[in-house]
Amino acid sequence: MSNLGDTAVIFDLDGTLVDSEPNYYEAGRQVLATYGVCDYTWSDHERFVGISTLETVAVWKDEYGLRASVDEILAAKNRLYLELARASTRAYPEMRAFVELLAAEGVPTAVASGSSPEAIAAVLAGTGLGAYLRTSVSADEVAHGKPAPDVFLEAARRLGAAPADCVVVEDAAPGAAAAYAAGMRCIAIPYVAAQAGGPEFATADLLVAGGQAAFTARTAHDWLVRTVPVA
Repeated sequence: MSNLGDTAVIFDLDGTLVDSEPNYYEAGRQVLATYGVCDYTWSDHERFVGISTLETVAVWKDEYGLRASVDEILAAKNRLYLELARASTRAYPEMRAFVELLAAEGVPTAVASGSSPEAIAAVLAGTGLGAYLRTSVSADEVAHGKPAPDVFLEAARRLGAAPADCVVVEDAAPGAAAAYAAGMRCIAIPYVAAQAGGPEFATADLLVAGGQAAFTARTAHDWLVRTVPVA
């Protein structure tokens, strides 16, 4: 019997459940190199953590003056990323434990991500998390990606949960802002440590400023139990 009442938990995927950002960086670096941009660094990539792939590519086209269409660049990046994701994507152990704890209590869970539906499916299948997280929403399926609340609101709709009963687990500032805009509580585990003091994370209900190294499944679970909204 769950102690979490009507609570539902919505997970971001990249950088939250799984350490996929290195794969996204490598896919982006290789794609940009094919268009003559050969100095794309990890620091450049960090600007796009939490932003949908489509929106990232649109910024690239503008900033780097790429001649190819957004659709062409997006397809190339998604293709490369899927190859890398299928070969090696690591789920954070404490996040896996958290997902398993919630599943054992029958808590509804979902994934809401800026990745493509194909990328979400590949990562969930490859890590085995798909056995627990059967509901997912891609930013490709809604009008606006994070920091708009659309993906989280759609995930809540698919779970049949009220936004006020939902808790979002996020690693990026745009996702924390999206959770706040959706009227949902947020557990924030910043992927980019330097962003932990940013205004978006100030709205988080539980901020794990130390990132994944400081996150534990039991602490997050116990916090949820203590903060179940009173009916």
